Amino acid sequence: GCRIGETCGLVWDDCNFEEEIISIKRPVNYTADEHSQKYTWSISTPKTKSGVREIPMLPEVKRALMAEKRKQMLCGFNSSEIGGVSGFVFSNRDGKVVMPRSFSAALDRIIDSYNRDEEVSAVNDERAPVFLPSITPHILRHTFCTRLCENEVNIKVVQEVMGHANITTTMNIYNTATSEFKKSE
Repeated sequence: GCRIGETCGLVWDDCNFEEEIISIKRPVNYTADEHSQKYTWSISTPKTKSGVREIPMLPEVKRALMAEKRKQMLCGFNSSEIGGVSGFVFSNRDGKVVMPRSFSAALDRIIDSYNRDEEVSAVNDERAPVFLPSITPHILRHTFCTRLCENEVNIKVVQEVMGHANITTTMNIYNTATSEFKKSE
């Protein structure tokens, strides 16, 4: 449910495996300088004050993070330092901070691969193919929020987990999600 810049900005010290809590403190950005147009990394504050938050570390997330940490213990930890911050959780193949757009590119590759396989399967099965649509990290964030709402998690908890400054943002998603879910049920 994190924003992609928040995910890229996670450091190992933000991950409390014992308490199963992740602290969201800083997004990283990779943007062009307005004068030189040279791209640089920067640390910023979250989008809103409520963007600084602690979120529960779901069991699947904990397993994935622990596997990543074990891998980095063998292969080396992220060597980047941005604005005095180091120890980033996610690394590219060069051991540096992952660019936010890399997550979108990875999702595109996964979807393209699935859709190519689906096209072949559909021909073999003599049926119409069922293709996946384009999916972005923001769509995954929105889907996470929607699933929380469908499970009727307390609206204030959803707001805090998502880091929404305004309850209206959360309520709009909550009302749509729960109405559609109740109709389908």
